[in-house]
Amino acid sequence: MIIVIHENDEWMGPFTKAFDELKLDYQLWYLPEMSLDLTKSPPKAVYWNRMSASSHTRGHRYEPELTAGILAWLKRHERTVVNGSAALDLEISKIRQYQELERFGIATPRTFCALRINDLLDSANRIGFPLITKHNRAGKGLGVRKFEKEGALKAYLESRDFENSPDGITLLQEYIWSPAQSIIRMEFVNSKFLYAVQVDTSEGFELCPAEACELESNCPTDERNKFSILKDFSLPNLDNFEAFLSKNDIGIAGIEIIFDEQDKYWAYDVNTNTNYNPQAEILASESAPKAIANFLASLES
Repeated sequence: MIIVIHENDEWMGPFTKAFDELKLDYQLWYLPEMSLDLTKSPPKAVYWNRMSASSHTRGHRYEPELTAGILAWLKRHERTVVNGSAALDLEISKIRQYQELERFGIATPRTFCALRINDLLDSANRIGFPLITKHNRAGKGLGVRKFEKEGALKAYLESRDFENSPDGITLLQEYIWSPAQSIIRMEFVNSKFLYAVQVDTSEGFELCPAEACELESNCPTDERNKFSILKDFSLPNLDNFEAFLSKNDIGIAGIEIIFDEQDKYWAYDVNTNTNYNPQAEILASESAPKAIANFLASLES
């Protein structure tokens, strides 16, 4: 039995299809409708946690907290969990993501974090312009805005348009300019590299690879697919990323990196609730959902 813990039905189709094709026995635990009886033992199964940092955008503000409790319950009863408590902890905090990435020798952009607007304004020149704002707890590029000058940043932070992170922590981060106007998203299954996809960022960073997200795209009439899987992609320290994932109990994830003008790359996001672009996968003859289904099935024995 495989049990998937999640909070967005629209993202589950590719995975349930893969489970069905392999004739796997599975259940979906939909967090907004869940309750927890701590006097009972959880079913014997392989559990896959797909809690998302962007859950608040779907009206599910407190589902991460419930997920933390469920994962603690599963750990107490020694159930097999893919993307357990450590994974959830990194999913909902970019601050903690960056500390762990750096611990494994993976460079991250210069970043400042604060609750108060005055502290953000005071620190902006330490980061330098241009810079971007982003949420500590977010997904799909939500809250990412670029500022060329201090005055524009101040006007935004003090305006009604200011969009705060659900945990109240705003990040200022140095802007990494990509000559290719794209980022690379590396996908991992069983903490091992699966493939890399190039993502066109010329029209912004609010990008979600899932087919269900396309109707909410920042360019819904654009027929170009922004996602393309790269052949023969490699990095000299790819094993550092795999070690980072393995040591943090992350079996399935996407890690986003960007190459600067000197062809140096910077890691800036870890997504433990990763989705995949079906058009890109078809063109490249790849299937991450099928790889995940096989991985989860291998843990049942």
